[in-house]
Amino acid sequence: MPVADTPNDNIPPISTSSAAPIAGKLSLAQRLEYWRETFRDRLADVDSLPQLTLLGLLTGILAGLIIIAFRLLIEVPLGYWLPDSFENFEALDPSLHFYLPLIGACLIGIVLQFIDKRHHSTGVGHVIDRLQNHQGRMPVGNFAVQFFGGAACLLTGQSVGREGPAVHMGAGAGSLLGQWMKLPTNSLRPLAGCGVAAAIAACFNTPMAGVIFAMEVVVMEYSIAGFIPVILAAVAGTTLSHLVFGNVINFAPLTAEMGGLLEMPLILLAGFFIALLAALYIRSQAFWCRIALNRPIALRFAFAGLVTGCAAYYFPQILGIGYDTIERTLAGQQGFWLLLGIIIAKLFVTSAVLGVGMPGGVIGPLLFLGACAGGAIGVLAHNLMPASASPIGFYVVLGMGAMMGATLNAPLASMMAIIELTYNPGIIFPSMLVVIIACLTTRWAFRCNGLFETLLKIQGKFRTPEIAEQLLNKTGTRQLLDRHIKICARTLSYAEANTLLANRPHWLVFDDNKHIIPGQDLAAFLAQQGEAGASDTINLLEIPARRLDIIPLADDSTLFEALQALEAAKVEAGYITTSQAQVAGIITRDKINNYYRI
Repeated sequence: MPVADTPNDNIPPISTSSAAPIAGKLSLAQRLEYWRETFRDRLADVDSLPQLTLLGLLTGILAGLIIIAFRLLIEVPLGYWLPDSFENFEALDPSLHFYLPLIGACLIGIVLQFIDKRHHSTGVGHVIDRLQNHQGRMPVGNFAVQFFGGAACLLTGQSVGREGPAVHMGAGAGSLLGQWMKLPTNSLRPLAGCGVAAAIAACFNTPMAGVIFAMEVVVMEYSIAGFIPVILAAVAGTTLSHLVFGNVINFAPLTAEMGGLLEMPLILLAGFFIALLAALYIRSQAFWCRIALNRPIALRFAFAGLVTGCAAYYFPQILGIGYDTIERTLAGQQGFWLLLGIIIAKLFVTSAVLGVGMPGGVIGPLLFLGACAGGAIGVLAHNLMPASASPIGFYVVLGMGAMMGATLNAPLASMMAIIELTYNPGIIFPSMLVVIIACLTTRWAFRCNGLFETLLKIQGKFRTPEIAEQLLNKTGTRQLLDRHIKICARTLSYAEANTLLANRPHWLVFDDNKHIIPGQDLAAFLAQQGEAGASDTINLLEIPARRLDIIPLADDSTLFEALQALEAAKVEAGYITTSQAQVAGIITRDKINNYYRI
């Protein structure tokens, strides 16, 4: 068997000084393959910032288009059907307040009953699970369920938000783009983060909050290199949203600031009250999540629709996204007791609906609950200090930020969202105070972790990756490949062996890619034999050498995945192949371990 060249001998090295030699030697298909492989190799590096920035932009555009389609799918039919506004479910006949969510939930449950239950998981929790436990690979089936199921929920007035579906679809856009392009797995997590930022930006018109939410809640890490692609993706998502919907502020600009230090006790009270609501919400949704485990989805959704219909008959404000109710609360048009009733109904219904698995979002309902709670505190402030209290809208905004931050354990993202939603820098100081009080009280006084962490623990999906795993998952196997290899037969003549060693390969791959030996071991054997052994046949399985068994590895795997595969197979080395099924390079367990130690 003649000595086979590796791809490195047929394709010019990356350091070629100009494209002219490449163009002269390779066909168009070969050049495209060369550049694709080069791009994938560079993405495997932990510091592949230029490549990730370009992909972040593409992800932002894709995620923005998906969110625009999602919003239009909801807003156009509801805008045609509901009077005055696509959120005005209150104007419907009272009987529809009961039957619409009930029938809608039953239909969604029946449809999903015929879909593989692996695709039922949706929302932010699903995204975190896929990033933590599946290297960022997100299934297209769950993406489709989230898109159409989330739209169906909002069209039928379920007590859910659109932001959770937006996060899932944004992360899915980045992950599926990477999988379609067959990019190294270590790039899927950053692309998912880019999609989340773009989706939040396109959905809320809050680009900075999208960036912070992606890094704080979903990706759960901060780095300069990680921020740049995510920021660019958020800009792309915001730009597309502006082109379609305009630069619209979600809530009326609030210019009010804190009236004085006399209001500090009320702000502290707001923080503690919000913490109580956040703890109740977390424990309530956790309770329904435990109840719903392994129950038929059609039965679960029918229960959710019944609960929603009964509560909406008396409090129709809980139906849909509820931004119209937030606007009225900001304007001080809701009474104290009405606000308390809405809070109780919304908290119970939303926690039950999302706890049983409805494909809706939680961020919108949390803003709704926080707004109503803040509005109640504002009404109380005006009764106690009618001459000096800040407008009710001031407390509404504080409540929105505190409820989101305390429930999701995302104080920075919540504060940034409130600033961008209201365009009021005067809210920064009091919002920092109330958000921190609410977060600390929820964590320490009520012993509640963040909502998504709590739910994932109940489902047995939450874990905290070790430092070694985090580091190895950031680098692709292709980055550490030893490409100085030669493919050969098990038995060689003396002349073939010398020809094989002419380019001083590090490894010799033989026996149909089952074994390797170091090239220097063969060279040492030849030197020992000298001219006396020139006529002998050399069997690479019999000469004194360090022989290693090897296994194929996925060409998009991370170092952590490669190490797991080697340990499972109880071998010391693996290889990946090119698209032409040629061995691209060798990686050993020692090299991976040394990389971590460095």
